[in-house]
Amino acid sequence: METSVNIYSEKFIKYVKLVLIAILVITEIMVCAQTAIRSTGGKALAINLTVVSVCCFLLAVVETIDSFVIKNFTLKMVFYGIDAALLLVICMFTGNSLLAALYCVVLTQIYMNVERFRDKFILFMVSCALFTISFVLGWVFTNAGASTINSTVEIASGTLFGLLAIALDFIIVQFLLSFYKKNKELSAALKEADESRAALKEASKQLSETAVFEERNRIAKDIHDNAGHSMTTVIMQTEAAKLLIDKDPEEAKNRIISANIQARNALEQMRESVHLLAGREKTLTLREEMEGIIAQTIDGTDIKARYDIDDAAPDGRVCRFLCNSLKECLANGIRHGRATAFYIELKNGVDGLVFYISDNGTGVDGKVNAGFGLSGILEGARSLGGACRFTSVKGEGFEVTVNLPAAEGQKLNTSAQNEVKND
Repeated sequence: METSVNIYSEKFIKYVKLVLIAILVITEIMVCAQTAIRSTGGKALAINLTVVSVCCFLLAVVETIDSFVIKNFTLKMVFYGIDAALLLVICMFTGNSLLAALYCVVLTQIYMNVERFRDKFILFMVSCALFTISFVLGWVFTNAGASTINSTVEIASGTLFGLLAIALDFIIVQFLLSFYKKNKELSAALKEADESRAALKEASKQLSETAVFEERNRIAKDIHDNAGHSMTTVIMQTEAAKLLIDKDPEEAKNRIISANIQARNALEQMRESVHLLAGREKTLTLREEMEGIIAQTIDGTDIKARYDIDDAAPDGRVCRFLCNSLKECLANGIRHGRATAFYIELKNGVDGLVFYISDNGTGVDGKVNAGFGLSGILEGARSLGGACRFTSVKGEGFEVTVNLPAAEGQKLNTSAQNEVKND
């Protein structure tokens, strides 16, 4: 991009220089024509016209070489000195007010090759002095014998006109060069911004693809872990029920109910994971999902459940964790604690989410040994920046409390309090 901007700038400068050379040649032709008209005939006309014509030709050649060949700044200043000498000679032999136009053309070429404003101003002042000297000497040389009053008026008016032209040229050229420089910088900045935006867009696309890939890997792992664990549990429960069906029908029934619940939960987890892999957006709220899990678990059984669930709206990761934790706690309470009643609570407070579930199962005596399911809840809470606590007393049930920090944008809503009982 920067290369194309530089090429465009070089072409523009080249065209400007060509135009200046053309203006210089046209002005020199006019100077030569006026010299031929004003000069007296004979030998004086031939000498004046020859000197002026040669100087004009040399000036055009020097300017052309300086514009398109010379690159060194010091050498350009040498050529400017040659220009000044040629202009002085032309002025001495013509005393023409058009000399100011020649100065303007030459100075414009110089201004385009000087970077610092101070250097340009010094050249401007030196040129004004040279023009004044050369114009005065040229007028006196070509108008010898004119009256003092007329000479003074002509010299003053011609000098003032020339200095004004050179000053206007200086101001206009500085403005145009400044405008051109700013426009060039702006064009380069815009192209650089376009490149940066394209690079950022590509990087964002790659990051999005990476995030999708990582999310799908995580979902696949969840399917593998959850489905594998659930199916193993179902097999173990049904095998145990087969052995107990004759000796202890009631216990065999409980084992079959527990296996049924575990199979339903596994099916629901797999269905949810497949939907996520397919890119479908979740349509249910967290409260609706938790209500559905509770209803599926106790459907067709004598198990009772009460719940008080706030209508929270955490991100998808937190939602999956809370739903999986609820499934695991319900399955553990029924399978291991032989619980027949549960109380589930989800509170959306200022400090974050609090998930609590208790049952009326057999409980445990002493320290709680966390198996695969409870360990997953504990590790999941920690990975989300929260904490998990298990509480149990022998014969008095089991409690699980999960605290998760508040997420940005999380809102407090009214809670849904319901009691479910299957007769």
